[in-house]
Parts: sequence; C-alpha cells; structure tokens
Amino acid sequence: MSFAPLLPAAFYQLLKKRGVTLIEAPAGIPAAGDRLKRIEEFFGAVRSRCDTLSLARMKSPGGWSEPGQTPDFDEYTLVLKGHLRVKTRTGALDVKAGQAVLVTRGEWVQYSTPAAEGADYVAVCVPAFTPAR
Repeated sequence: MSFAPLLPAAFYQLLKKRGVTLIEAPAGIPAAGDRLKRIEEFFGAVRSRCDTLSLARMKSPGGWSEPGQTPDFDEYTLVLKGHLRVKTRTGALDVKAGQAVLVTRGEWVQYSTPAAEGADYVAVCVPAFTPAR
C-alpha cells in the first residue's frame, strides 16, 4: 500500500532534497492586526526560500485581532498555549491548547486572541505564506 496520496504534494519538494537542513533561528515577519504579534518563520518564502509550504510559530498577545482575509493557501494551525478564535462567514471556533484547526484556501477567515493570556501556536501554510497570498 502506498502512502503517497495521504501526503500533501508540498512535502514532495522537500523530500526530493538530500541531506539535513538545520534552521538555527527563525525569520521575523511583520504581522497584520491591531496589536503587536510575533511571527517566527522557520520554513517558507522568507526564511528558507521555500514556496511550497511555510511553518511558523506565532505569539499573539491578549486582545489581538487581524483584519478578515481570504487566503490563497490551506492553513493548518496547532495551538500550544492559550486559545485562538477562528471566525469564518459561518461562525466562530475557539481553538484551545492541544487542539488544531484547518482553514482551507478561499475561505474567509479572521483570527484573534480575545483572552488576556493570548496564544502561542504553530501554523503550516500550503503553499507558503506570502503577503500577496
């Protein structure tokens, strides 16, 4: 049995490369929103010049909110600490530490961290996040 259909196509570009690549430190990316949020990209268009996927750690303060958007990528998000509110045209989800959410490309979405504790989370975007997407 082949597992190939189960893996996102973006991972095949990474698998074609030989060897091991260590990312010693992430690249900081400016974030949209009404409060300072840290985006630390480890893989992606900015840090590793990879446009097939991006992997970033996000640190959002309590009360942060970004403008709604309709991205041209799938975004897989795992919340590590706190909770992340994910608002779509059909409702809102509160994604808590230890939970994950997938927002598919073309879906209108607005992310926020309404609780005082904010949130730390990891996002994987396929294809890679860029401001244009």
